Amino acid sequence: DVTLARGLNYYTGAIFEVAPPAEISMGSIGGGGRYDDLTGIFGLKDMSGIGISFGLDRIYLVMEELGLFPDNIGRALDVLFLNFGEQEAMASLKLIGKLRKEDVKVDIYPDSSKMQKQMKYANKRNVPFIVIIGDRELADNSFVVKNMSKGDQKTYDFEDVKGFLEDLKLFLN
Repeated sequence: DVTLARGLNYYTGAIFEVAPPAEISMGSIGGGGRYDDLTGIFGLKDMSGIGISFGLDRIYLVMEELGLFPDNIGRALDVLFLNFGEQEAMASLKLIGKLRKEDVKVDIYPDSSKMQKQMKYANKRNVPFIVIIGDRELADNSFVVKNMSKGDQKTYDFEDVKGFLEDLKLFLN
């Protein structure tokens, strides 16, 4: 297209632009071309080349408009363990290790903060399940799992990780 104009001060040969699909009304999502001696301004004389760049934000917008992102892309975690202190965190880490061996995407909140702050974080990250291990659960050798979309919760024994995994896999599949 002879009407293209790109970097007139340094492109010396063919130039090109990458357009989105025709149904998307947006300018180019990438472009580039040939340049002779562009590197001369950086002290490297007589070196020609070809360059290309893509607009990540524009590619993202095109993918979003075409619905190309999977539904669960916003969810990097399946389960978030809330953190209520050192003892609770240590008990959580034992369960986290077992869940990770089963390929469950799981993490623990980084510090012992107020429950409201941790719940807000879980909601922001779109985490479907949280695990609560507090004083009572430590004493009972149990943990509470809350389904964030339904709002209900269930208590499991520390020895019943398989039961939790079965319930979790039913929900995630």
